[in-house]
Amino acid sequence: MSARIPRIGVTSTLGGGRYMWWFYWLSMRLFGEHPIRLVAPAGESQLDGLDGLIIGGRDDISVELYEGELTLDVKYDEARDKLELKALEYAAKRDLPVLGVCRGAQMLNVFYGGTLHQDIYKTYAGLPRRWTPLPARHVTIAPDSLLYEVLEVRHLHVNALHTQSVDKLGSGLAVTARDRHDVVQAIEDRSAFFRVGVQWHPEFMIYRASQRRLFRAFVHAVDAKSGSGLSRNGEDDSAIRRPSA
Repeated sequence: MSARIPRIGVTSTLGGGRYMWWFYWLSMRLFGEHPIRLVAPAGESQLDGLDGLIIGGRDDISVELYEGELTLDVKYDEARDKLELKALEYAAKRDLPVLGVCRGAQMLNVFYGGTLHQDIYKTYAGLPRRWTPLPARHVTIAPDSLLYEVLEVRHLHVNALHTQSVDKLGSGLAVTARDRHDVVQAIEDRSAFFRVGVQWHPEFMIYRASQRRLFRAFVHAVDAKSGSGLSRNGEDDSAIRRPSA
């Protein structure tokens, strides 16, 4: 009898988010998964039965969710905000593995009650203006984090495709990476089985071993949590470990 293939949902934006979705799809297919694209509002009906969740990137998060200042030149997607908050609530109740990417890391922080910097270039003096899918920012990983255990490096270069970032940290979360200008680049809930948010886009750097390790660890966590019994690339999923709280 073949093992059940886990259901992994990936939140996305209708239309303009399609190209990102294909990068997530490729990143999951590399490890034998068949992800499901979740687009608001229809995506809410697909939450039941999920085994893992990726909160994807692209849109800014509505300021009403964290008492930010409304600006007229930023487009928000309230339907997507609602979908992702509901998806995170679904995942939290079941302790499902969650990977937040860029906006996804920010939404994870908001879900935990945190706030965001709306414009990092106004907040961090001297921060170089970069907008590129190529590795352009130097990041340092906390050595006592799950992220360090997964990536197996303390320092790496990541891409820069965001204007918002984590400000006040949500309850129960830990900052696990910052760049040279002190911008938060990764967070995680150390009490959860696997709940990690990264400010960069690993799906655009899948050609790098460290970023493949991130997706591999997420997939292994999904397999282990769902009891699918699948093993990726000959590795034992039971080897997944979490740093102590």
